[in-house]
Amino acid sequence: MNNTLLVQALKHHQRRNALAMIAGVALLIAAMALAGSLGAQKFGMATSLRALFAPLLPAAWLSDIPAWQISLLQQLRLPRIVMAVVAGAGLALAGVAMQGITRNPLVSPYTVGISPAAAFGASLAILSGATGVAGAWSGLYLTVAAAFASAVLCATLVLAFSALRGVSATMLVLGGVGLTYLFSALTASVQFVATEQQLAAIVQWTFGSLNGSTWNEVAVAGGVLLLGAPLLQWHAWALNAFAAGGDDIAASLGFAVGRVRTVVTVVAVMITAAVVSFTGVIGFVGLVAPHIARLLIGGDHRWLLPFSAIVGALLVLLSDMAGRLLFAPVIIPVGIVVAYVGVPLFLHLLLSSRHKAGL
Repeated sequence: MNNTLLVQALKHHQRRNALAMIAGVALLIAAMALAGSLGAQKFGMATSLRALFAPLLPAAWLSDIPAWQISLLQQLRLPRIVMAVVAGAGLALAGVAMQGITRNPLVSPYTVGISPAAAFGASLAILSGATGVAGAWSGLYLTVAAAFASAVLCATLVLAFSALRGVSATMLVLGGVGLTYLFSALTASVQFVATEQQLAAIVQWTFGSLNGSTWNEVAVAGGVLLLGAPLLQWHAWALNAFAAGGDDIAASLGFAVGRVRTVVTVVAVMITAAVVSFTGVIGFVGLVAPHIARLLIGGDHRWLLPFSAIVGALLVLLSDMAGRLLFAPVIIPVGIVVAYVGVPLFLHLLLSSRHKAGL
């Protein structure tokens, strides 16, 4: 009898999570259509939705839409919309993964130093590019490459530091916090010696923005996400074991603790680096989205990973819409809008952790 009730409860839980996933995907598609329809030139949501899926639709379904409208939507608005989805999903996935392996809900790609490291790399590239060191390199691609390389360097240092005492959750977090301060100080040093124009460019990059997103950028960031997401999903059971009881429980269930933690960390870093290299620093998505997802569907990483990606995509997309529309024609960078949501929730999590610890 008890087994029957347990099976029924499990099936109910799975049905509820499946419905939440379907609702999340539907809401995300609707938000993408809404984002495409709003702007200086407004379109109907049906037109925006058809333009979004134009490559998959018969030509007859698009015959009533002027060519200039399709061009505007596909070349200007849709790259920004899809980049918002990729950025939000990628940062949320990285956040879930890092919180899982550290058993710490306050950990995110930002708090372990990856985003500050990318900011330093971009700042250094802006400084060197403007002084002629870049040579034949395009300033944009030099900035992207430097941000990516710096983020990967930070992750390498974190893993190397933690490996000195064993690849433990505590060492990962402490190493990341230390490198966050280091790269923040290095970025401040670059800003101190930069010219007025260089400083403006550096500050603009650190705000986090989706302005000027192109399909080439979407392809690179999206490609890394499509490669990394299945790897994280493959380790969902291991993440459940870490979350349930830490290293001892995971090891007792047959998981190679050090290898799993290293693989998950590397994948999370690569996804984060690919995103922030193009968008700049968008903090708190990797913290906020997993927390919201846990409240809605629970902590099973088989569901939590994909649902967090949906929540993260919605968070960045809606924040970008708000930044474009609230004070139009002035566009507020998406990183600022997300912070207005992320900071209060971060403080709430911090206070909750102190209360549980009796501090």
